[in-house]
Amino acid sequence: MTTEPVMTTPTTNATTSATNATTPANNITTPATNATIPATNITAIPATNATTPATNLTTILATNVTTPAIPTTNATEPVTNVTTIPATNITTPTTNVTTTPATYITTPATNATATTTTPATNITTTPATTTTATTASTTTVPKTTTASTTTASTLIIFVTRNDSFKMNLNFSDKYNDKNNQVYTDVKGAIEDSCHKDLSNYCSMDSLQFRAGSTIADYTLRAPSIVDNKVQQVKVGIFNTLAEKNYPVEFVSTSDLPANLSKIFVGAAVNITCAPPPGLSFGNVQTAAWTHNGIDVNAMEYTVTDGSSILTVNTFYRTNDGMYECRLQGNRSSVYIQSGTFSAISAPLVKVNPISITVKCSSPVTLKCEVNSPYTVKFTDNAVSGQQDTFNVKVPDQCKPGEPKIFTCETTNTNPAYRQTITLNYSDDRFICESDTYGSGPEGYVSQVLCKGDYVGAMTAKCLHDGSYGNLQNNCVLSRVNELLSQSKKLDEITLPGFLEELSNVTHNYTNEIANSPATIHAIVEILQNIAGTASNYSITISENSTKHILETTGVLTVDKAKNSWIMINKNDSFNSNQSISNTSVSSSLLNSFETITTRVLNQSLNIPTTYIILNKTILNNSFTGNFNSSVNVDIPEVDGINKFITVILFDSMDNVLPTNYSGSSDKIINGKVVLIKPQATINNITLTFEITNTTLGDPKCVFWDFDLSKGLGAWSNEGCSLVFNVNETVSCNCNHTTSFSILMSPNTYRDPVLDFITYIGVGISMGSLVICLIIEAIIWRKIRNNSTSYLRHVSIINIALSLLVADIWFIVGAAISDATQKNPSACTAATFFIHFFYLALFFWMLASALLLLYRTLSVFDGGLSKITMLIIGFCLGYGAPLIIATITIAVTAPSNEYIRENTVCWLNWNESKALLAFVIPALLIVVINLVILFVVLYKILRRKVGRHAAQAGEKHVLVVIARSLAVLTPFFGITWGLGVGILADPTNRGIHIAFAFFNSLQGFFILVFGTLLDSKVRSGLIIKSLASQGRTRSTSAGTSSSGWENLLRKFKRGRGSTGGYNVSSSGSSDSFSNT
Repeated sequence: MTTEPVMTTPTTNATTSATNATTPANNITTPATNATIPATNITAIPATNATTPATNLTTILATNVTTPAIPTTNATEPVTNVTTIPATNITTPTTNVTTTPATYITTPATNATATTTTPATNITTTPATTTTATTASTTTVPKTTTASTTTASTLIIFVTRNDSFKMNLNFSDKYNDKNNQVYTDVKGAIEDSCHKDLSNYCSMDSLQFRAGSTIADYTLRAPSIVDNKVQQVKVGIFNTLAEKNYPVEFVSTSDLPANLSKIFVGAAVNITCAPPPGLSFGNVQTAAWTHNGIDVNAMEYTVTDGSSILTVNTFYRTNDGMYECRLQGNRSSVYIQSGTFSAISAPLVKVNPISITVKCSSPVTLKCEVNSPYTVKFTDNAVSGQQDTFNVKVPDQCKPGEPKIFTCETTNTNPAYRQTITLNYSDDRFICESDTYGSGPEGYVSQVLCKGDYVGAMTAKCLHDGSYGNLQNNCVLSRVNELLSQSKKLDEITLPGFLEELSNVTHNYTNEIANSPATIHAIVEILQNIAGTASNYSITISENSTKHILETTGVLTVDKAKNSWIMINKNDSFNSNQSISNTSVSSSLLNSFETITTRVLNQSLNIPTTYIILNKTILNNSFTGNFNSSVNVDIPEVDGINKFITVILFDSMDNVLPTNYSGSSDKIINGKVVLIKPQATINNITLTFEITNTTLGDPKCVFWDFDLSKGLGAWSNEGCSLVFNVNETVSCNCNHTTSFSILMSPNTYRDPVLDFITYIGVGISMGSLVICLIIEAIIWRKIRNNSTSYLRHVSIINIALSLLVADIWFIVGAAISDATQKNPSACTAATFFIHFFYLALFFWMLASALLLLYRTLSVFDGGLSKITMLIIGFCLGYGAPLIIATITIAVTAPSNEYIRENTVCWLNWNESKALLAFVIPALLIVVINLVILFVVLYKILRRKVGRHAAQAGEKHVLVVIARSLAVLTPFFGITWGLGVGILADPTNRGIHIAFAFFNSLQGFFILVFGTLLDSKVRSGLIIKSLASQGRTRSTSAGTSSSGWENLLRKFKRGRGSTGGYNVSSSGSSDSFSNT
């Protein structure tokens, strides 16, 4: 736009007034001088005043200046130095004008001096201007003449502006002919609108037409040009030409309006496109919308008679950008309008608590807060702020069971964002107290909103013991939660921008994501939605978008996320066991990648990222590839050529996937996880892995089977076999393609010697226990009349029976563990009974020790009765183990931490340390028994036992008990001490063999030291054997047994005893006596 001024100088009257003088008057006449100067281009400069003495009067050039004749004056003195400038040629060069508004400058009249006023511009005249003046004669008169000059001038500055509009006409050079109808119509429309809406001084310059349908370029020239006036001119041009059926395009300079002044993420937005009032557009026939230059689906906008409305039901950050609408009227006219919109994060309104149960007599303080710069208030409060509280007083009439709802909402947003608090009154007894979860009765589930930049809630349940349990943390990073919502409504247009945003968020919030299981779960859902969208709509994923996916997933596999994945996998397993859900987050992550690889751009790609590498290449008859020097893939034969194969190498997927293999989880992923997805059929593939931990053994070639473990997924070796395991590399051969890796064992020790000892030893142990029980049954009648001996043999029988049943359940548990199809319920039952009967073994040993201590410290002929001690023995021997085993399973089974995740049917160690429920009681009993042994031996050695036969028999029994405990207690202590050693050093071969040896000989030691080393047991067996033989031989002579009796006497004399189990008639106790 340029500015052109016009300077106009009005007629100047110069009058010389006469004064009285002695000199005669002379008539001096100066003819009028007409000087005409054309308009010139000027540049404004500051005004300058110049004063010239009356004696030197110079006529200044002016535009349209007329000087009238000077009348004759009488003067006594001559007028001196009056000069009239002759005609002069003045040339002023053209000057650019930058002043926009029109300027009017007036020079006031000046008396007594000739004043020259220069307007506020630099004046440069382009054409030569000729000024003609008539020479005036100078006459000396006696009078003095005073020249008086009055001058007034005005300056108008014109502004120019270039503009254009488009008509949907095929261009023709003829339109530039000034006589052409199109030229005259367009010119007339422009000039008419210019005069009407800008200024009467407005004019149009340089109208020119060019191609592109037909574009009219023109220049407006007026004293003032402002944007709103220019828009009115355009409206006038459009209306004039539209009436003549010209298909004109009208481009609005105003932005598209939306229904919201601020667009929050997730809000519903309506953008309206309508011609302004005064524009003769007519009815809207059709509409077309674009977003960042890409056409918008016609299903997303509506067309009415006078407008079109684009509806974005849920506005996300990928919806940011420029929107443009094109409306076509019934006269082929087009209206165009555009606008740029951006979403901002919605206010995070948080209340504490979400829901609360309180006593009728308790007041409650409710809290609400929101992130800056927003403000909130409870609806019943008057003042808002970034935080607000509301005090709920004790109600006059408390009605338990009727909830009250309190609402907190934003006060400076449209729409308002709100959260509610539910208040429940209860008259139940409150047993749980917590600063975080509040107070409540048993069964109360507390919900607390997440803190900081997280959304969601944390929940906890009030348990019967007064503590909060079943904690669930469902807090998701707010930005990830936004993306999760958006991922459900992706399309081919929004997908690339969404993936870039997802990658940026995961990169910027790596630590927060790694430490939040709920956020990881949300991102896996996002990847599933991406895979589903790409597959359902056949969207090709570009190289750049693929890189964003790899970067996002890589964040989920970092080492910091390992603990989060452990929690996620545990929760999935628990939900599956409880029939709540059969989905696995880790398996879903891998499955989404198998889908995404089918939609990646079909061209050779190599995309390395920090944690994941993707390679896509063409198959030609065979394929060999080495990836990151850690995995080698060899495919000798391919069904088809010129087809692509995609290989994805995961560097740290072992942090993500559980190690479930054949129902057990004692394996470790000891290599990279590689996903192979070919477009051709492959029946033979060899993979060579570099192992990451050289201390592990027993490699298994496996692939991830999504159908195993009730749909949770697990590792399987079906169709895969081990080729070799040498030089820290493992080679596998498989007859299919999917996600592969290798599993190796850290906690299982395979040794043929160990297996031999275990099988032979357990067989000997069980056989010894059976023999022990048979012997006890044979001599049972001979020992039941002496209470101490009776109780000792009761203990021995229950010790042998407990160990025998425990060994049987051990075999059952081993069979369940080794079965192809796992049965967690059966394994849990087997573990419970193994735990129970092994504990019973130790507690019956404790019962024997306590019996020994009691009989040693008490008076032999008095004290507790036999039936009382028997009850105490059974309560201790089976009651205590039952309590411990029941509590253990009750505490750990609900969280799926009772058994070793189906590894073997035995108590869990890694997660819940449930094994301590056996180790601690067992080793504690060993220590107690040893202490008792020292006390008893000290007492027996110091006591002077009387000659009474009953006391002698009692001492014999106590010595036998002490001898048994002295051998068995250290033996069992050593055995299970070695079991603890295995936990500390699971790869130590010596500890494994020693434990197997001692454990397999437990039954044999019980037989020898608990039964056979008792002389009276042996005597009873011999008597029973001889009596049996005597009865057999006395079928014809019932009383001819003197031979056997003589033999018995000799046997007794040889042993120095009158032996035999006889009932003593002296003493009140049923004790053994040697007669």
